[in-house]
Amino acid sequence: MLRRLVVENYALIEHLEIEFDTSLNIITGETGAGKSILMGALALLLGAKNDSTAIKDNSRACVVEGEFNIANLGLEGAFAELDIEYDAETIIRRTISPSGKSRAFVNDQPVQLSDLKQLGAYLIDIHSQHQNLILSSPQFRIHAIDTIAGNEKLLEEYGKAYIALQQTKRELSELQQAAKRNADEEDWLRHQAEELRQAALRTGEVEELEQELRTLENADSISEALQRVAQSLDEEVTGVLTTLREAENSLRRVSENYSSADSLIERLHSASVELKDISATATADLERIEANPERLDAVNSRLDLIYTLQRKNRCESIDELIALRDRYTEQLSAIEHSDELVAEAEAKVAACEKQTTSLAIKLHDSRLKASPSFSKGVVEILKAVGMADAKFSIAVTPTQPTTSGADTIDFLFSANASVEARPIEKIASGGELSRVMLALKTILARHLALPTIIFDEIDTGISGRTANDVGDIINQLSESMQVIDITHSPQVASKGSRHFLVYKEQSRTHIRPLSTEERIEEIAKMLSGDTITEAALAQAKNLLSL
Repeated sequence: MLRRLVVENYALIEHLEIEFDTSLNIITGETGAGKSILMGALALLLGAKNDSTAIKDNSRACVVEGEFNIANLGLEGAFAELDIEYDAETIIRRTISPSGKSRAFVNDQPVQLSDLKQLGAYLIDIHSQHQNLILSSPQFRIHAIDTIAGNEKLLEEYGKAYIALQQTKRELSELQQAAKRNADEEDWLRHQAEELRQAALRTGEVEELEQELRTLENADSISEALQRVAQSLDEEVTGVLTTLREAENSLRRVSENYSSADSLIERLHSASVELKDISATATADLERIEANPERLDAVNSRLDLIYTLQRKNRCESIDELIALRDRYTEQLSAIEHSDELVAEAEAKVAACEKQTTSLAIKLHDSRLKASPSFSKGVVEILKAVGMADAKFSIAVTPTQPTTSGADTIDFLFSANASVEARPIEKIASGGELSRVMLALKTILARHLALPTIIFDEIDTGISGRTANDVGDIINQLSESMQVIDITHSPQVASKGSRHFLVYKEQSRTHIRPLSTEERIEEIAKMLSGDTITEAALAQAKNLLSL
């Protein structure tokens, strides 16, 4: 429940602080005093979109803070899901800077506005007279019957099945479209794939061919260079190797008398071995490399083929050509197996449809089962608030599957026994809508187990005995939960366990709790107007049972 509300620098409110009772809190005041401003501040606290123009003093921030007692509400899991630290005495704070920047805190922990809105839904239900229009909303009607039926888990299961069905349908459609596109392109794909396959492309082939081409084109000069290397190294008389052998032999002759000779001999020998290897390599390459016009033509032809394929297919490398070949092959394989893939997808769709339909039927049956008792409860409350001949029923009509099931829900209503019940949004007056919404909210609040519900002039359009009956219903509701009721009805106001007056003073909105004597005067004023008569005072005392 909401224990305490503090508002700073919001619209006409400079500073406001309220401590609420645990049962029925009544808020009254003249039109324009600022009751709607108070509701705006509460909405901000629960995650509503901020309005920087509502800031009274642009030199400082607007602050709205609420202290909630949430012990025994079982909200630990909700806090954990939102990754918010739980506290039985939870404080929610919303600040709006003069620039319009909004920040929200739960127990001094910064939270996202979406998380604040989600958390607020567990704490307070705000109903204004304008919300009567939601009776025309199919989503509200479905939500109402599902709440009464306890369909939360079934709805979650259905929602997953419905999403899966839509996904499999999209996959089937994509496969069918791809199969059609591929079938239209099959001949072209087959030609392209075969052309690339016959080319027998190999990674690194271009680099190898280009190197071989350079060698073939320069065979004469390369052979000449290799011949010179071989001759300079291995010439019998003047070759480097002959000279090194002679040098090695000279050192051996003086080795007994020259200590460094062995080291030098070893180094000369190593050099000789390396040069012999060079000579052998050069000789071998010389025998291999020769002008070969036929091979040159073959290499040029192969490179021309690869280059042509690259240009044709807009590829920059042979690896891209190979990847393209593989992709064409895969597409052809997909075409060949497309019927199988489509058949598999169709089977998945059929299975998902079966599951979705089965769950939709369970939802339908659950809604049908819950409707009579729901309707009966609404009628009982309507009779209690002066609508003795009211008729209310719920029509559950099968329709095409949607995210919330395969039903259309209609609330059928008639205020007169002789008039056939019809969709409520088409025939009910403003006062009738208020009483129907009170009945619905009363029943829903019991099932939702909300700690706090706020009625903002839900009694609009009713007066006298009916207003008293409405007050009784609201008072009964306050026995199981905290109720905050903003009202212009003296009959309703008299039911409260605590009464607050909203008033304007020096263009600023204030609120204060009323004493018993002040409460008598306020209700008398609501009965008779600005001039309070003795009769009004007596009637006020009577309403308050004083």
